[in-house]
Amino acid sequence: MDTSFPARKSPAHPPPRERCNTPIVIHVTVCACERRAIFNNAAAHAALLAAWNDATQWHVAEYVIMPDHIHLFCIPGVLTPEPLKSWVGFWKRLAGQNDPALKGVWQRQMWDTQIRDQDHYTEKVSYMRMNPVRRELVATPEAWPYAAKLRPIIW
Repeated sequence: MDTSFPARKSPAHPPPRERCNTPIVIHVTVCACERRAIFNNAAAHAALLAAWNDATQWHVAEYVIMPDHIHLFCIPGVLTPEPLKSWVGFWKRLAGQNDPALKGVWQRQMWDTQIRDQDHYTEKVSYMRMNPVRRELVATPEAWPYAAKLRPIIW
């Protein structure tokens, strides 16, 4: 009996699930094509912040921009937000309009995980904040200039 499963060609993007008295929080990772180091500069940072500010279906709560990828936590900005994949595509286009160096540089797919609870969030945010330290770009997370907390998440 063959118990193998077909290989997935792209990540699944299930819709967020409402959970009793728990906010919807999604951890998203997007990467540059061929993992090119193009994001860790002031122009890209400003372009991304402007794009996230204009893409109001979801709100970026906290982020870390690495040279070749971006981690962020987002929360719904409206009662019934558009699918996350559409929102990510929208702000990628806006970022490319804001900074031509970001036009067409993105991997097509993204990775997203719904956060289960505050403990899961604490674990993921710690991982995200330590990313520049693990890559030996800075000595402490606070020293990395391309990271911030934009909105609180109320648990």
